[in-house]
Amino acid sequence: MAKYLLLKHYRGAPDPVNNVPMDQWTPEEISAHVQYMQDFADRLTKTGEFVDGQALAPEGAWVQYGGEGRPPVTDGPFAETKDLIAGWMIIDVDTYERAVELAGELSAAPGAGGEPIHEWLEVRPFLSTPPTITE
Repeated sequence: MAKYLLLKHYRGAPDPVNNVPMDQWTPEEISAHVQYMQDFADRLTKTGEFVDGQALAPEGAWVQYGGEGRPPVTDGPFAETKDLIAGWMIIDVDTYERAVELAGELSAAPGAGGEPIHEWLEVRPFLSTPPTITE
């Protein structure tokens, strides 16, 4: 089995079909979306394919070591993960094709109007073995 990271993006991918930002959804639409995600995770837990997943809050900052005792915090100049990544899920599946299949299902989570979002998800395999250096 191989682990894959499914990244849900706020932006950075092509626009989803149902492109209404979550802050414009009704409480019922948000609840339906969260329930879909939970049901999806529960189903994968039963098959042994779910590892973990979380939604991410929009707050965040870049931090870099700036010397003894004081790491500076900055908000730029690059796009931040708080602007790009809405959440993530880790799955452990037999094949890349299964990872793509599950990402496609997750993309159908309901959004505004109860219609599927058809959002783009990034599928990233975990590095299975460290790279080797040859001279």
